[in-house]
Amino acid sequence: MGHLDHAAFGWLTPVLSYLMACIGAALGLRCTVRALGVTGRSRRNWLVTAASAIGTGIWTMHFVAMLGFAVTGTDIHYNVPLTLLSLLVAMIVVGVGVFAVGYGKDRTRALLLGGLTTGLGVASMHYLGMAALRMHGQIHYDPALVGLSVVIAVVAATAALWAGLNIKSPAAVAVAALVMGAAVSSMHYTGMIAVSVHVTPSGGGLPGATAMQFIFPLAVGLGSYLFITSAFVALSPTARERSAYRSAEFAESDDPAISVDAVIPHPTNASR
Repeated sequence: MGHLDHAAFGWLTPVLSYLMACIGAALGLRCTVRALGVTGRSRRNWLVTAASAIGTGIWTMHFVAMLGFAVTGTDIHYNVPLTLLSLLVAMIVVGVGVFAVGYGKDRTRALLLGGLTTGLGVASMHYLGMAALRMHGQIHYDPALVGLSVVIAVVAATAALWAGLNIKSPAAVAVAALVMGAAVSSMHYTGMIAVSVHVTPSGGGLPGATAMQFIFPLAVGLGSYLFITSAFVALSPTARERSAYRSAEFAESDDPAISVDAVIPHPTNASR
């Protein structure tokens, strides 16, 4: 039985992965709030951004945490196509849940359906990512802890969607994002505690890429996407701000103190 270390670099990977989960949750919630305040193409675009942010944040959280995962007696590589598939699954399934909430007529039903779908998607992403591991040995899971991790994922996803529907102020969104980050991290480490590895010593090479060759550059790229998108959302005016700006422009155009005669001299006045 190989000894498992979930924090080979100390607190660096758990803290950084939690930060990524919080940023993705905060960005997704803000985009959902923006989406519910508009209609048509704008709503669709905001929901797509919300899904990509939450999916990217969850995926980045998982694999940043995996950078600190080590097993005594074997190296760890990653199957590249399967790892990328886990990212795609995260974005698509989270998108289904976000769109269910964004366009659902019955809010309660949409929330429950969206939370279940998104939670199962998050769990699928996690275990697809685990299936991408390549090592000299066999991975086994504790079924009870696996089931608990799925329940945590569903509850966390439902809570996130509820927050997107009911929380509007930036301060409340920030608190909700911190709670969501903790929930997603709990789901990840519950799933990891369920893991045991039976190492089979071997001198042969492993297929796939190492974490530093593949996971680290991809996580940095996706983390940069989250930061850049966060800045864009923070600087983008809300629907209320745009409405106030249009109202101010309309009021200025109707101001009787600014008349045409004040700008263009009357012919009789110009001739004097």
